[in-house]
Amino acid sequence: MQPLEYRAIFISDIHLGTRDCRAEYLLDFLRNTHAETLYLVGDVVDLWAMRRHVHWPPAHSAVLQAFFDKAEQGCRVVYIPGNHDETLREFVGVSFNGIEIRRDAVHASADGRRFFVSHGDEFDAMVRGNPLLHVVGDRFYGVLLWLNRQANGLRRRFGRPYWSLSSWIKSRVGGAKRYVRRFEQAAARTAAHERYDGYICGHIHKAGIERHGDTLYCNDGDWVEHCTALVEDHDGRLQLLHWADHKRVDRLHEGDEVVDAGMPLPGSFGGGWNPAALRSLSR
Repeated sequence: MQPLEYRAIFISDIHLGTRDCRAEYLLDFLRNTHAETLYLVGDVVDLWAMRRHVHWPPAHSAVLQAFFDKAEQGCRVVYIPGNHDETLREFVGVSFNGIEIRRDAVHASADGRRFFVSHGDEFDAMVRGNPLLHVVGDRFYGVLLWLNRQANGLRRRFGRPYWSLSSWIKSRVGGAKRYVRRFEQAAARTAAHERYDGYICGHIHKAGIERHGDTLYCNDGDWVEHCTALVEDHDGRLQLLHWADHKRVDRLHEGDEVVDAGMPLPGSFGGGWNPAALRSLSR
């Protein structure tokens, strides 16, 4: 298969170091795509979760190595740490083996539009307000992911394809839908105030492209449940790719109806990719 060629790729919420990271699918995506610029939009390594437990199979090391290989091959790789890997924000301004660590970025598309790029956790306070709700929501999401693993373990036994139980449950929770809407509006409103044409983020584990007035809101999704990436082609057109289990690509273009790609996550690199070294950064 010839690699899919893009001008820019945006991925986030990989959560390396946890059992829920779908690293094998991300590796397949990285091996079958090429871009001039790759943005890692936060929560690449889940240092929060690694304080309690480290799950680090070889595929997780292979993902990190793939990022460095991309940089070595001439791809510009920009890493914007999120809230789960916020310790790495201490290294903003540093270039590590070709990977730039930035607090945020401004992406100029091929058609001249300017997009502000950040993880998105800065909008939590605007749309949530109560820190206790964040803790409760985060723990509830963890329970859903555990149930998701159990359900799909049974499905694999019977030869059934992957299905997101947690997304099915969360899509029926009205509070989660309201949170997503408020998040999108806060992000788009801020981008418009700063006179950007759009905003690109991750954080809430819900991929989407949606216009709010004159501002285009883009969320690249996650690699825990949905395996999605936001890509820009060489004409400046933005798409969402869904890298499904059977290696199928679903495309959602600007202007298309936004499909539900799941509900939100409530809200180092060391030599030799030593998980213990990564864990120490999370303390």
